[in-house]
This record gives sequence, structure tokens and C-alpha cells, in this order.
Amino acid sequence: MAFAFHEGERAVQARAGESAVALRNATVITDTVIAGARPFIEKQAMTAVAARAADGALWASLWFGAPGFLKSPEGRHIEIHTPAAQRDPSDPVWAQMQADAPLGMLFIELSTRRRYRVNGHVHALQAEQMVLAIDEAYPNCPKYIQRRHLRALGEVQNLESPRTSRGTELNAEALAVLAQADTLFMASGAPAGHLDASHRGGPGGFVQALSATRLRVPDYGGNSLFNTFGNLALDASCGLVLPDFAAGHLLHLSGRAELLWDQPDPQGLTGGTGRFWEFELREWLLRELPTAMEWEYLDASPFLPTPVSA
Repeated sequence: MAFAFHEGERAVQARAGESAVALRNATVITDTVIAGARPFIEKQAMTAVAARAADGALWASLWFGAPGFLKSPEGRHIEIHTPAAQRDPSDPVWAQMQADAPLGMLFIELSTRRRYRVNGHVHALQAEQMVLAIDEAYPNCPKYIQRRHLRALGEVQNLESPRTSRGTELNAEALAVLAQADTLFMASGAPAGHLDASHRGGPGGFVQALSATRLRVPDYGGNSLFNTFGNLALDASCGLVLPDFAAGHLLHLSGRAELLWDQPDPQGLTGGTGRFWEFELREWLLRELPTAMEWEYLDASPFLPTPVSA
């Protein structure tokens, strides 16, 4: 399959001066999961996902299961072996799943800083599994991932009435999750195009709350593809999910993002790019996970920029 960047990606790559690098790096993008990545996918206990609601809002989430719940036996499809009874009704991505729905997936192993991205659409939604037909698949670089080891994973419980809270302005509990977060996952998509699930990492508190409805996040140098920024250049809608690894909660945010270029950065928060993005909140949801987990923090990414002391 010949891969082509869409106009938003090309525009952002050109503005960043990284078009040539992006073209070189795009050679890894195919329409199948390469043979060497299939065992990697099968051993994962977590995947990030991105979906679009009927009203156009984008949501990101994390799905969990015992290793083997994700499979790609022949490389053309992803099988998600999550029975209907274990699909959390409060999960904003599961709520959007139907035949032909687009879905972005990011398979990420925090302990080894490996990740692999797949974009596609729902081929089959069955009682015992969901099957995703793959449109794009490619590896991502290991930068900015804070290493964590999943020491224990409990069985997925059937939560008929999961504990959740939600709103349109962040409350103290949601702001506390943001204040400690060093990891987030983001859903974005171009109009009538694929959805992307991407990762962002930084030092604890790298997501700054400017108000109860607006956040500011630095953008570091990456693989030059600018899939997420390219999507946002055409469609500002996006979704975020921030895990609270200690409490076993997920904070989901849906809203719109604004790209900020050539910004003053006296503290060096962007690592020299001068790029930030700001997120305007439309709706948030805080939910407990249906799976008990025990995470061990290992170390921070060596690629994180070192802020300049004031």
C-alpha cells in the first residue's frame, strides 16, 4: 500500500521544517502488522484506543485484559477478546463501537518503552470479541515514555454500575489527577479520515491547568510525522485520557485543541521546539477501572527536556 500524508500533516511538517524527515520515516507505514510485531501485540495487557461519538466528539480510553486478549494472527486484523459482559458501560470508547466505526489503537509496553500503532475500522462486533480491519500499522519511537512495570493484574469485573463522576468544569478530584500525571493518551482524527491514538509523556505535572476548562501542554520533538498535530490542523476535536496508576482511575477529557507555534519558553519546557498546545474542555469523565492493577514506577524517560531554573 502506498502511504500518503493528508494535507494537515503536510502543512504541519512543512511549518516545522521536517517534511523530508517525515517522508523517510513514513516508509515504515503499511496496511498490515508486520510478523515481528504480532507477538508483541499478543503479550500486551493494555492498549490505548480512540473513537468518535455520533456528535463528532472524540474520546480516548485504555482497555485492559490478560495477555492474549489482543491478537493479530495473520496481520490484517486485530482481535480484541473482551466479551460483551466485560465491556464497561461507562467507557466512552466502548460506547461508540458498532460495525464500520473507525478506531485508532496504540499498543504500548511501558516497561520496555515499545509501542506500535494501528488505525482501522470495526469489521465485526461479536459477543465474545471485536475484530478490527487494519488500514495503517507502524511502530512508534520510544521517546518520553515513563517506564512502569505491571506487577499484578486482576480479573476484569462486570461493573453494572461503575462509580463515575463527570462535568463540564474540572473539579478538585479531576485537577488532582492532572497535577500528578506524567502520561496521557490522545485521540485525534482528520475529517472523514482515520483516527489516531497517540501517547504524550512528560514530568509529573507537565499538563498545566490554566483554568477549570483549559489546559496547556508542551510539545517535544518526535518522529516528524506529526500525525496528531496534522489531524488537529484540520479538525480541532480531540480526546484525552490520563491514568491515575496508583488509584486505578482514568480521567477522560473531550474537547478541542489549539496549536501554538513559536512561543516564548524561558523555562525550556518544550525542549527547544517552542511549541505548545492548549486544550479547551467540553466534557470530562472520571471512572474507576473494572480491573485491579498494581503498577511499579521504574524511571523517567531520558529524553525529557531539563527545565531551566527560574
